[in-house]
Amino acid sequence: MKPLKIAMMSMTHGHTRKYYQTLKDNPKLDWVAVATANEEVKEIFLNSVQGIPCYDSETEMLDAHPEIEAVVLASENSEHLRQMKLCAERGIHILSMKVPTFDMDEYDEMIDIVEKKGLVCQIELEMHYNPVIARMKELLAKGEIGKIKSFNATNITLSPVWAFPWQGVPEKSYGRRVPIKEGDPRFRGGALCDHPHIFDMIRHMTGSDFESIYAEVAPNIRPDIEEEDMLSVIGRMKDGTVFSLDPSWSKMEERIKVPGPGWEVFPKRMEVNITINGEKGTMMADCFGPNVYHNGCPNDRYTVQYTYFDEWIGLIDEFVDNIRNSKTPLINLRWHKRTIEAMNAVYESIATGKVVKL
Repeated sequence: MKPLKIAMMSMTHGHTRKYYQTLKDNPKLDWVAVATANEEVKEIFLNSVQGIPCYDSETEMLDAHPEIEAVVLASENSEHLRQMKLCAERGIHILSMKVPTFDMDEYDEMIDIVEKKGLVCQIELEMHYNPVIARMKELLAKGEIGKIKSFNATNITLSPVWAFPWQGVPEKSYGRRVPIKEGDPRFRGGALCDHPHIFDMIRHMTGSDFESIYAEVAPNIRPDIEEEDMLSVIGRMKDGTVFSLDPSWSKMEERIKVPGPGWEVFPKRMEVNITINGEKGTMMADCFGPNVYHNGCPNDRYTVQYTYFDEWIGLIDEFVDNIRNSKTPLINLRWHKRTIEAMNAVYESIATGKVVKL
């Protein structure tokens, strides 16, 4: 199979550096170039990767490399529609970071753009490629615990705001400035916007969609950010599954510009834990459990070294296969839109104090 000529735009998203090794080493890819959003991001990239042409302008990059077939939109959420239009004009396939947009009119426009051009647009939600998730899905398909009755999941992390400032700006994260509820000085765009994974996972595991949602927001443990950092969500799926989801920034971090060892105050910088109760039994999983910890530099405390399978390998392999064989991605815009609708319902429930029906 001919290697896919791929590029990256913006380089401002927290997942950007996760792609570096995969894009360089995967024989299915030919990493052509990047376009960085600003000088600070450019300097960080050039200090991390050698031999990949780096441009200050997306248009300049695309003009210089008409051979580019696909682009990773490693950008803030507010940039995705503009960048998708730019790619669609040139017939370039798209791998979008995990939230395309929270604006449903924009979402419909994105669907229209890529479908009219016949482009692959895959949403980057790497949890789908986690081996623990694959094993749970396999056991469910075999009926090992029977029909699912309840689903509990956490997606708790430290906050990326200090290293990726746009995630602390409601207009860039959520897309506009919307008060989280009356009398509350905070705005939509925080932890919930960073954690769509478990909202996707319950749909992926049950094969069902959301029926009703109720959510509450907690006081911030970071009083100096203007978005929510802790919340809790409960509800019911259309197949009757009840759920409890925690998509919070409840791990604490050092406020450094470039994440690295010592960034996490608590050893694990993220925990995705899932418990599924069925009619015949229960499954419990720590999706990022196999890690190595060491006590030492730079801050004389436990630091984590991840040892689990790199989900980005599976994600990229599927992306290439979708393009080369004209397949629809597992996480495509139409499928994922219902996840974003549910996340908007979470904000609506917080604002109104009521259960929201979908």
